[in-house]
Amino acid sequence: MNKKISDAEFEIMKVIWESDSPLLFAQITEALEGNGLQWQKNTLITLLSRLMEKGYLKANKCGRKNEYVPLVTEQEFQSVQTINFVDRIYQGNVSGLITQLVNNDMLTETEYDELKKILEVK
Repeated sequence: MNKKISDAEFEIMKVIWESDSPLLFAQITEALEGNGLQWQKNTLITLLSRLMEKGYLKANKCGRKNEYVPLVTEQEFQSVQTINFVDRIYQGNVSGLITQLVNNDMLTETEYDELKKILEVK
């Protein structure tokens, strides 16, 4: 699951994660169009195939159609991506990331208070 995915593949995964059940190709297409993304059928098939090859999705046969099921939760994906980001950008130094967030006023007052509470508990 540590394999990188493209922005387009990520858009597909977001649609699948938002669903509480497996999605058919037509449902994925409809959701993507609702998000302003209109890809050709072959493009979407290719992207879904790549996600399966990378281990993010599996397809279950449902008659003549495929139901697409995530093999990775959104939280698992976020965790791995966050670790990779901190390793790559901050050489594993989480305090560097937090310093940037605070110094650049990227945290709301509520987020800052939540962060303080988390750090006090640990």
